[in-house]
Amino acid sequence: MTETALRNKRLCADDWTREALAQMAELGVAAVAVEPIARRLKVTKGSFYWHFPSRDALLQAALERWERDEQAAYGALQSIQDPGERLRALFQLITQHNKTHIIYSELLKGAEHPAVQTVLEHVLERRIGFLFSSFRQAGLNQKDALHRARMTYAVYVGFLQLEQANIRNRKPVDGAEGYISHMMATLIPST
Repeated sequence: MTETALRNKRLCADDWTREALAQMAELGVAAVAVEPIARRLKVTKGSFYWHFPSRDALLQAALERWERDEQAAYGALQSIQDPGERLRALFQLITQHNKTHIIYSELLKGAEHPAVQTVLEHVLERRIGFLFSSFRQAGLNQKDALHRARMTYAVYVGFLQLEQANIRNRKPVDGAEGYISHMMATLIPST
């Protein structure tokens, strides 16, 4: 949106949460503050108080928005009937330059904040549940499916840490195809 269009448009709470997430992706959870976001939106901070009573309320709304978006992405994967194909689609998604990965990395760094901690707990439970369910459907028993789900999630978090600079700068992940192929062969049970 152009600067003129943004000035002529009345801001809504969604504009503020979108910018809060952008600020979080660039500078971390602690950087989510009214004044810098108002500058990004080219408005006074008085505009903020029409929508939120406090910075914590904005942070909470931004986290809820991110969690809804993240949940929708996993919901789309659930529509893939074959568990092996579902897991392959997930692994392919991981290597894409996706803002949600950057935000998740920043949330992990800011996990001591109570609102962030709550969202991380929800996301972890949902993601491990998704993996567990997929591994169960792929033929693993309950215990092995849970172990494989946790191991797979640890691989994801480790991948984000190793490739954070590439993901943040939208550079290709060197050897991504080979890595994904190896990860799929290692983690997805053959049915």
